[in-house]
Amino acid sequence: MQRHFCCLLLCLLLYAGSTWAQNPELPYTTINLQNLNDFKPTGSNWKLVGDVFYDLNKIGGGNTKSGSGILVNDFSGKSKDHLATKMEHGDLELELDFMMDKGARSGIFLQGRYEIQLFDSWGVKDPKSTDCGAIAQRWDENRPEGRKGYEGHPPAQNVSKAPGLWQHYAIVFRAPRFNEKGEKVANARFIKVVQNGVTIHENVEVTGPTQGAPLQDEKPTGPLMIEGDRGPVALRNINYKSYGIEPVTLTKLRLSAYDGKFKSVDELKALTPKREMDIDVLAHQAPGSRDNFAGKITGTIHIPRSGEYLFNLNLRWIPAEVNPKVRNGAGELKIAGKKIFGIDTEDGGKASTKVNLEAGDYPIELSYYKNFGLWYARSNDILLAVEGPGVQYTTLNQIIRVEDPVSEISVLAKSDPVMQRGFVNHHGKKHTHTISVGEPGYANYSVDLQKGEFLQIWRGDFLETTPMWHGRGETQLSVPMGSVIELSGKPSLAFLSDKNTVWPDSNATYNNLGYDVDQAGRPIFKYTLGTANVRESLAATDEGRKLSHTFTVTPATEGIWCRVAEGSDIVQLGNGLYAINDKQYFIELPGKEKPVIRTTSTNTKELLLPIGAKNNAGNVTYSIIW
Repeated sequence: MQRHFCCLLLCLLLYAGSTWAQNPELPYTTINLQNLNDFKPTGSNWKLVGDVFYDLNKIGGGNTKSGSGILVNDFSGKSKDHLATKMEHGDLELELDFMMDKGARSGIFLQGRYEIQLFDSWGVKDPKSTDCGAIAQRWDENRPEGRKGYEGHPPAQNVSKAPGLWQHYAIVFRAPRFNEKGEKVANARFIKVVQNGVTIHENVEVTGPTQGAPLQDEKPTGPLMIEGDRGPVALRNINYKSYGIEPVTLTKLRLSAYDGKFKSVDELKALTPKREMDIDVLAHQAPGSRDNFAGKITGTIHIPRSGEYLFNLNLRWIPAEVNPKVRNGAGELKIAGKKIFGIDTEDGGKASTKVNLEAGDYPIELSYYKNFGLWYARSNDILLAVEGPGVQYTTLNQIIRVEDPVSEISVLAKSDPVMQRGFVNHHGKKHTHTISVGEPGYANYSVDLQKGEFLQIWRGDFLETTPMWHGRGETQLSVPMGSVIELSGKPSLAFLSDKNTVWPDSNATYNNLGYDVDQAGRPIFKYTLGTANVRESLAATDEGRKLSHTFTVTPATEGIWCRVAEGSDIVQLGNGLYAINDKQYFIELPGKEKPVIRTTSTNTKELLLPIGAKNNAGNVTYSIIW
């Protein structure tokens, strides 16, 4: 049976709450960028700096500040070596930030063999296997001309940002598998690649090393490598989880089922089960049981490696939003007879804990009850997931159900601007009086018409409207399909007594007058602020690379200001450019505009412009670049 049960409850940490935005997880391992000790010796082109600036408009126009924390490929010298980690990995979850110089190219090689492209693909309409986010093609000189390159996989859509802005990758990679003779029995696979919050690849098989890979053989492990011979690139926040191939397993499952109403799982100790049966999935599968039941599932859990494990449990018939006075269910989990955690109605059916376990096999016991079901939480399934040292986050013995297929209902902006009214989630809050506008250049935005708030921008495809139009459309949400930047959501215009007046959270004098539609199909928003009439418009320029934002105020009224941006920092770059919120996006001001950059009470920065007057009308225009 079990071998050891050492320090089972050491470091026990219980997470219990009425809501659970996402599953808790174990921390990543961070590659140290205070020095280069985590990397193999390499050329002088790889350096650590404190900050980096790549010029949006100039190839090779980058400069850096001394310090550490950011890894840059300095392309100015003769050295153009690749960079490889000392860490060798098999299965891997990888997250990192990267920044491209204008026109630059690089790549990240998993195991030194399988490349995800890094490239300045800003504004590319039809991405190919050479663009940013692509899985690079393979190459065979023996194939016919024009077919030497094969198996390249472009990203599902181009969500690349402008040069000089930080971007993000999240990659889940499954290494190739080999038998005891060293023969490959399964190809490498990119389980998921997410760029800037958008899934661009899922479950893509790679039959061998991609073109230009530093390592051309295939083995169970290899280093993480960054291409150094093709252009300037910067990286930071390189974090990973490396996994072995032996999983946590749950076997020998047996269900003891009870009928009736219950107040506690402790009541089961004195009862005889109504029926007993062997099961192979986690669910209450007793015949005829829908409500008013309890169960005790026993089995054996295999722990492949000693260390700290995270367990997440979800009794799916207990929804997050319930009346805690009406208890419709509860449960508890034991390993080797020790209670790990319990779930009550107040927990919303979800709980999590971390516990230290030594490698071995342990008896496991899961007890639960359900007194009644809710129409929107009918399932009797139980979700038990685990993550640990060298063990990827895994849902154990999950039941697989065939659900009614629902095709995605989407709205795309192909040749003309498209407007869509609906509900929008912004910073976790639902806004009900919104309009979203999609531009053919893949620059999109949402505005709250009721409050006069500029909510969000995104690059990529426009909207998924399935939650609005399928069935009863219960949530009514329109969901951006591209890479979203959520803005602060405060009013764009306000009356200030002087440049130091605190920006208001809302405008009491704001009165929405609807919108006109111009000849191109774009809305022109109309509203009043006190006695001032405002016309506000946005339009994609430079083939969608920029979003121009314009306000016209009549009559020109003293004291009206425009709040252009807010972020953790605002850095003036010259040529009218300002980097916002740790280089998340740029603001471009035309002409010789002189903004006010100030610090708020919450220690963020704001960029403000006064509404200048000319011929009894005030105007301000700026562009957002991302």
